[in-house]
Amino acid sequence: MTQPESRRRLPLLPGHSGRSALTCVYRCGDACAHPVPNTSGNAYFGDLMAKVASRRGVLRAGALGAVVASVGVGGAVASGSAAAAPGRSGGLRFTPVPPNITDAVTVPDGYDQAVVVGWGDPVLPGAPAFDFERQTAAAQARQFGYNCDYVNVLPISRDRALMWVNHEYTDETLMFRGYTDGASATAEQMKIALAAHGGSVVEIERAGGTGKWRLVRTGRRRFNRRVTATTPMRFSGPAASSALLRTAADPKGREVRGMLNNCAGGLTPWGTILTCEENFNQYFVGGDGVPAADKPALARYGIDTTKRFPSDSRRWDRVDERFDLTEHPHEANRFGWVVEIDPFDPHSTPVKHTHLGRFKHEGANSTLAEDGRVVVYLGDDERFDYIYKYVSKGRYREGSRRHNRDLLSDGTLYVAKFTGDSPAGEIDGSGKLPADGDFDGSGQWIPLVSGDVSHVPGMSAAEVLVHTRLAADKAGATKMDRPEDIERNPKTGAVYVALTNNTARTAAQADEPNPRANNKHGHVLELVEAGNDAGATRFAWSVPLVCGDPEDPGTYFAGFDKSQVSPISCPDNVAFDAAGNLWISTDGNALGAHDGLFAMPVEGPDRGHVRQFLSMPVGAETCGPLITEDQRTVFVAVQHPGEVDGASPDAPASHWPEGGSTQPRPSVVAVWHTQGAHIGS
Repeated sequence: MTQPESRRRLPLLPGHSGRSALTCVYRCGDACAHPVPNTSGNAYFGDLMAKVASRRGVLRAGALGAVVASVGVGGAVASGSAAAAPGRSGGLRFTPVPPNITDAVTVPDGYDQAVVVGWGDPVLPGAPAFDFERQTAAAQARQFGYNCDYVNVLPISRDRALMWVNHEYTDETLMFRGYTDGASATAEQMKIALAAHGGSVVEIERAGGTGKWRLVRTGRRRFNRRVTATTPMRFSGPAASSALLRTAADPKGREVRGMLNNCAGGLTPWGTILTCEENFNQYFVGGDGVPAADKPALARYGIDTTKRFPSDSRRWDRVDERFDLTEHPHEANRFGWVVEIDPFDPHSTPVKHTHLGRFKHEGANSTLAEDGRVVVYLGDDERFDYIYKYVSKGRYREGSRRHNRDLLSDGTLYVAKFTGDSPAGEIDGSGKLPADGDFDGSGQWIPLVSGDVSHVPGMSAAEVLVHTRLAADKAGATKMDRPEDIERNPKTGAVYVALTNNTARTAAQADEPNPRANNKHGHVLELVEAGNDAGATRFAWSVPLVCGDPEDPGTYFAGFDKSQVSPISCPDNVAFDAAGNLWISTDGNALGAHDGLFAMPVEGPDRGHVRQFLSMPVGAETCGPLITEDQRTVFVAVQHPGEVDGASPDAPASHWPEGGSTQPRPSVVAVWHTQGAHIGS
């Protein structure tokens, strides 16, 4: 029987994912082309598995509708099966978008979409309209920045809100005509790029009572703000003022300029933004000239300590000497943090929270423990790196910002260690399920530091927080397949982790939480904390989704009929709607089609029924996403449209969003149902 077009096997793109070489260079410094930074002797999880077939006495998550059995875990997670009828996908009733290669944001029948704000749009008073041919650093510092990633929306009233957006990185090859490399770039081009990093606060308004939103272009717009790679910030927490953070420009180690490569983020219970620095390593030169004692730590973070000028360097040291580590060996330690920003106070100083650890942060999603302590889940987006969480010492107080603002400065930072319940021989790297029918097991959170007390022998609290990867190596954390976004389901309390991919994992290194060798498509992990309490130190886990072509026997969709699901590759960010359905955005689709946004019920008979909700333009990655509380709108950031090998301003690969012969512009899009129905239903 001939498969319909949407179900035919898609051709694989060359390389480890669907990313272009251009994206790899500018996004992460071509990390996958370099040796894996984690050279620790930590055992792979497969080396640690119990050689038993019985599940007796082992924590397991299983399906969320079942009782979580036992050592230290009590109670049950409520089942959604009673509310979800077969075929309704947990209330999701849209017709899936087929995989495609269209240069557009494609949405389901009955939906519409429009750009809210894009690169170069005026943000601050006096900012000029965007002119691709006449860019200046002064203008860019007042305009919406370049590649947009994390999006959050905070209501002001029913029809007005503030939108925060990260600007992760710049692609100078697409931004400037005739650009070749950092060594020959003009000083103005480099200053434009510095100003195009960071983030933006913009005021938006609802259009005509619909789910459509647009940028407020007139009026006071008193909250609008640009944060860039030069904005003054301060450090908080136990590592603030540490010798490891001190430089000639900041001898006290308490102040820093700017933030770099901000990927995903989160929202605190008191309404501030947490924005996360990820691939900061690529911005520095001079690693060969640092003191020998500093080189191992720098190398663990992917900084080249063998060359003065790594290949494809932006060479920002030509306009700002702090990017030369030979001259300023501690400057790199001042990046790789979670930054807190108050979107309602455009004059506030952003804070880099050292107690949340330093690594390549993807996101920082917070929740509350049963006793009111603040919990933040954190992923380190590197091959074979780790999953973390922070639990505050103090408790959240509703309406008391003065008290709550210190909760991220004193607590305990943990790293995750996983244990499986299947014999090691049943995990062969193919993605084949073990005999018990699930990739699952138990885990524990290992404390690294509490306040100014280190739990890692031989390391001070400041060293643990500045060199968190080294501390986690010593603690014996489990090596994972690029942990990216981590978020707790507000309906069920389960925690979901997007593991994007890891083609460096071999069959011998495959383990139950990372069950596939040459993992080019990634998977999703599900955690249930003991007692369903985010503050617990033990958890059960399972793998409900092993991504890829459904026709591939190495894929798994929580047991759902694979002939009915959409192909999905390289999960990146996750979000939830009010019904608790999991929404997944992708980055680097290795199945030959464009990236997209997908929805999957996590409860009931439709658990695992993945369906594609939208797709991206040529070369673009799906970022965000955010489903509004009223379920009327989903916001997605369209990052790096047109970022295809060989593309340039003289030969653009995409003309999204304006069409015609225009240059592509990274932008945030709002999607809504034309009849006012809830998103997905």
